[in-house]
Amino acid sequence: MAFNLSRWALNNRSLVIYLMITAVLAGVFSYKRLGRAEDPTFVVKTMVVQSAWPGATIEDTLNQVTERLERTLQETEQLDFLRSYTKAGVATIFVNLRGDTTAREVREIWDEVRRNVADMRHTLPMGIVGPGFNDNFGDTFGIIYGFTADGFAHRELRDYVETVRSELLQVADVSKIEILGAQDEKIFVEFSVQELATLGIDRGSLVRALQSQNIVRPGGTIETGDETLSLRVSGAFASEQDVLNVNFAVGDRMLRLSDIARVRRGLSDPPQPMFRVDGRPAIGLAVAMRDGGDILTLGKNITLAMDRLKADLPLGIEPRLVADQAVTVESAISEFMSSLWQAVAIILVVSFISLGVRAGLIIAISIPLTLAIVFAVMELAGIDMQRISLGALIIALALLVDDAMTMTDATLTRLAAGDSKEDASAFAFRTYAFPMLAGTLVTIAGFVPVGFAASSAGEYTFSLFAVVSIALLVSWVVAVIFAPLLCALILRPPEQSATDKPSKVLETYRGLLTRAVKAKGLTITTTLAVFAASVLALPLIPSQFFPSSDRPELLVDLRLPQNSSIFATQDAVERLDAALRGDKDVARWSTYVGRGAIRFYLPLDVQLPNDFFAQAVVVAKDVPARERLREKLEKLLSNDSPNVVGRVSPLELGPPVGWPLQYRVSGPDVSVVRDIALKLAGVVAADPQAEHVNFDWIEPTREIRIVVDQDEARQLGLSSEALASVLNTVVSGNALTQVRDDIYLVDVILRATDEQRVSLATLRSIQVPLPNGRTVPLGQFASFEYAQDQPVVWRRNRVPTLTVQANVSGDVLPETVVNGIAPSIDALRTDLPARYAITEGGTVEESGKSQASVIAVVPLMLLIMLSVLMVELRSFQRLGLVLTIGPLGLIGVVGALLISGRPLGFVAILGILALLGMITKNAVILIGQIESERAQGKDVATAAIDASSTRFRPIMLTAISTVLGMIPIAPTVFWGPMAFAIMGGLLVATLLTLVFLPAAYVAWFTWRNANGHV
Repeated sequence: MAFNLSRWALNNRSLVIYLMITAVLAGVFSYKRLGRAEDPTFVVKTMVVQSAWPGATIEDTLNQVTERLERTLQETEQLDFLRSYTKAGVATIFVNLRGDTTAREVREIWDEVRRNVADMRHTLPMGIVGPGFNDNFGDTFGIIYGFTADGFAHRELRDYVETVRSELLQVADVSKIEILGAQDEKIFVEFSVQELATLGIDRGSLVRALQSQNIVRPGGTIETGDETLSLRVSGAFASEQDVLNVNFAVGDRMLRLSDIARVRRGLSDPPQPMFRVDGRPAIGLAVAMRDGGDILTLGKNITLAMDRLKADLPLGIEPRLVADQAVTVESAISEFMSSLWQAVAIILVVSFISLGVRAGLIIAISIPLTLAIVFAVMELAGIDMQRISLGALIIALALLVDDAMTMTDATLTRLAAGDSKEDASAFAFRTYAFPMLAGTLVTIAGFVPVGFAASSAGEYTFSLFAVVSIALLVSWVVAVIFAPLLCALILRPPEQSATDKPSKVLETYRGLLTRAVKAKGLTITTTLAVFAASVLALPLIPSQFFPSSDRPELLVDLRLPQNSSIFATQDAVERLDAALRGDKDVARWSTYVGRGAIRFYLPLDVQLPNDFFAQAVVVAKDVPARERLREKLEKLLSNDSPNVVGRVSPLELGPPVGWPLQYRVSGPDVSVVRDIALKLAGVVAADPQAEHVNFDWIEPTREIRIVVDQDEARQLGLSSEALASVLNTVVSGNALTQVRDDIYLVDVILRATDEQRVSLATLRSIQVPLPNGRTVPLGQFASFEYAQDQPVVWRRNRVPTLTVQANVSGDVLPETVVNGIAPSIDALRTDLPARYAITEGGTVEESGKSQASVIAVVPLMLLIMLSVLMVELRSFQRLGLVLTIGPLGLIGVVGALLISGRPLGFVAILGILALLGMITKNAVILIGQIESERAQGKDVATAAIDASSTRFRPIMLTAISTVLGMIPIAPTVFWGPMAFAIMGGLLVATLLTLVFLPAAYVAWFTWRNANGHV
């Protein structure tokens, strides 16, 4: 006799009950210990390599730094593409790896990149600073505090913030804390060029005097019989007063620095990237959590620490919570858990109504028991509770009741037939256990493309596959081990009258099925016609990658012309602050001037630091307020800031994309690329649904070129190097040395006075020192002219690339606009010169990559499904019949998405693939039941009708439970399209399984029998 797990469980009741109690306790314990996060972690497969060549032109930087680095970086293993950003003297290169690169490979590849660049560094020009590497590009700083001060200097505020930072670094689960908006202090030594020339003071001797006094050198040690004495030489600078007191020889005189220069302490000039909170200057602290931490626990610990630290802060320094991922996660988890319990309640109500109190009680016990085991396995597997895993639990919940319902229904049927409780409870394992296991494996196979899609989107949604797979396998174990014992303990044989007369619903179904089987040709033809119509209607469903987040934040990007100073950017930010101040829809806001927002949210599209860029994070009071605020801000930026490229957008879900519409124009000649991009922008702007068309770089900037008469300069004993050094000192200033002030290093900057530095008129009269001690005005051997040059050049895979980007209006999806302007862009492509190209980017490109990664795994999914089905059915005929029902779910999918108006996005596609497994599971069990009926000697038609009538209740109950269980997540932005796709597809496919499949079975085997086949 074959081994029967259910029989074993019934014979070992005490052990099984002990295992049930242990599973529940383990689940409760694991639930409390599971990590909490907003989004699943995924590795940002980007490294930033940056190098500086002070004084170089943009052309020299491109050819000598960017190009050399990119040639080496292009050899990187698993490289997807290089993207570089070059401006005069600075090269920034983004190394992007392919989506199928694993986390372990990423770490190894970054080590390889460092080694390769170190090996080629000697080929870079002299004077290169770096290269430096940043492979922590994906760190998320979920908790941000902003500190504002009234009546305190910036340095005083920074001292307090540094103290708070030191304390918070000791909080458990804190991995790092970044300071935002802090301005380094400088000591400026400002001199008059004319006065130095009049006094005959050599600038070089002044520099040497400052540097030689402020040194850190060992003075030696004296060893005595008892101790070791260190010798320390005084003279190091401790303050700006020490700098003022420096004296040096000028001819036969001794002068103090205070006699010829003004020394003052101030903040960086021009400012470093700034941070503002609610329109006020601030210093921020951004806290990142270690991997695997619990953001809710971290949030509570940080709050407790801040409450304690606030008591030590003086009146006037106020910490403000700018971003709190803990609150967001707590709200999201609370909402999802509410949806989960709603789904549980819905399924239990369905079970109690349809199966009765006692049978419903078995389902009521099986569901929490299954969830408890799932929570324990999730902890062991390191899966946190986050957006994807919680949604997966709700989806799995709707699926995992299938097995328990099947076992309970089979037990009730055998009890009604007169079997004992033990025999009835063990019967289901013998009859349905392996078809259920096959169906479970087929359903899991439907989620394989989710789990193994080699892309960032696939990595983002991996826990959907993991959690659903765990839940389905656990539900099968619960159904074959725990449910039989519950059935034996709880169920009673139904009263005889209840089995004599079938229900009206079953009578109606049996009559319908009988007619469908008799008219099997019409049934099959009609079904196929409706399926063909649904395929033709598929293009009517709008496409989408990932929807926007339902969080209340808005991102406001402000990009000025690329030669704009940080002061101009600050003015634009202050105008935005004035508009936000007092708005009733605004809860709070923070602004980053000269850089983009720090990654406070994992899918954030982080922007590079640039003087011409600012980004505000505006938190609305709720989502409706967010939409009102978005409309107001878009009007404000359009009307009041014509020279600012502004973008107002909610946070993204899934891998970051940025501007939804993007087209890359690439080619070898920058001027030709620019001309093509201008034409392309005209095409995009012609579509009324495309808004705010702009470029990532295009406008040239002015510069002053100093043309040196080299013959004249050489006669004077001057060189271009000496001249550049003099001009840099006079205009921008040189850092000569550093004052060591507590934990800070304060640069000592030598430069000309303000009136001489900022005036173009004074350039001609700047006195340039000669080797013989005399000076000459710059205008004596140099002329001045204005010119234009590119401030920046973006390249992709070493080819200059200019991106035309735009927003879409209202609720229009980017894919709709791209499809609408595709003919015009194709026409533009036909006229392009050789080696020039236009490529779609943005949402469409990312969506295509992600869908391609899913489609690439579909053959594996089909292979697993076919193998499992073949092992279970062992017949090509039955396999073919089962496979015919799967695609028919598309009828319900198309209908549900069209009626609900939901788009066909990445998550919805995953739901459709999973739906294929769910449908197939029911078909496998039904085919098995028909075969069982035929084995009893019934003809094909009678066997099909009787088997379908027997399976009608459990199949319909499972489908109804699944559909109703999806209701709590159907209204959500992220899961809604998948929920509607599964609800519509499963409902229609279930009806077709109960009508079309029996008719197709009868048609096939009747034909075979008529033609003499066995």
